[in-house]
Amino acid sequence: MNMSRSGYRVFSANSSTGCTELANKITERLGVELGRSAVYQESNSETRVEVKESVRGQDIFIIQTIPRDVNTAVMELLVMAYALKTSCAKNIIGVIPYFPYSKQCKMRKRGSIVCKLLASMLAKAGLTHIITMDLHQKEIQGFFNFPIDNLRASPFLIQYIQEEVHHSYAERLRLGLAVMHGEAQHSESDMADGRHSPPLSRTTAGHTGLELPLMMPKEKPPISVVGDVGGRIAIIVDDIIDDVEDFVAAAERLKERGAYKIYIMATHGLLSAEAPRLIEESAIDEVVVTNTVPHEVQKLQCPKIKTVDVSLILAEAIRRIHNGESMSYLFRNITVDD
Repeated sequence: MNMSRSGYRVFSANSSTGCTELANKITERLGVELGRSAVYQESNSETRVEVKESVRGQDIFIIQTIPRDVNTAVMELLVMAYALKTSCAKNIIGVIPYFPYSKQCKMRKRGSIVCKLLASMLAKAGLTHIITMDLHQKEIQGFFNFPIDNLRASPFLIQYIQEEVHHSYAERLRLGLAVMHGEAQHSESDMADGRHSPPLSRTTAGHTGLELPLMMPKEKPPISVVGDVGGRIAIIVDDIIDDVEDFVAAAERLKERGAYKIYIMATHGLLSAEAPRLIEESAIDEVVVTNTVPHEVQKLQCPKIKTVDVSLILAEAIRRIHNGESMSYLFRNITVDD
């Protein structure tokens, strides 16, 4: 496809090799070239963006994957969006497979809802639409005053299970599949979100105000095994895998219960800190994540980490949005709970 006749451009908001890999796969599927731009940090760490071709009257798609330096990636996206806005782009659509700060979407004590702040900043910078994947909380979509398409990675992960796990192990060994459900326990700091306000006791001298009933802390059930996993394949599913201590502990419990193989599947593989080493030394057999976040370095450190490519659905979303086609096809066979 000739870029000058396509009516849209696709840019990468990050120039590093790891971050442009997904952008290159998307543009290859679309049959277009990646837009010419320069994104870099000055000697004083300020972000500078230079758009090196005309974007006037065009639909512009900015692909931004989030590496470990989250704040720099956010600034790159904001500065590029504003540069395109001032260059008279018609529409500016952010393709942000993993939306940063998505875990900070609820009020915690005297903190702030940073995810809402980021949504406002993106709108102010000039974005008119966002394509993302598996938001940490679906309610985050309400933070935006423009359209947001929250795609699903589940079909690609299910396909991996059917092709790599099911046929390789379950059918050959006549084993069933078992899935582990539950919710991770939050730390005390995470729970301090105002549920215990006012304090349970008051020490102010002479205060005779109204005494309210005591608030009982909200309790969440720990992660537990559903069904018999003895001699079976256990699959733990989550949207994000970052710190892996809880996953390692769950794998140990499953192994104690007799699980034959243990898989961790997640859309976004942040895999921070010591995650690769902990996975390699654990009872986990494979960690399967998509390429929404660059993790090539982690894969070199831990061969148990496998990657599923989701560039196909991102490319199709770009094509449909530009052509004004319905997005419902991309959500076929997706249940409400996915």
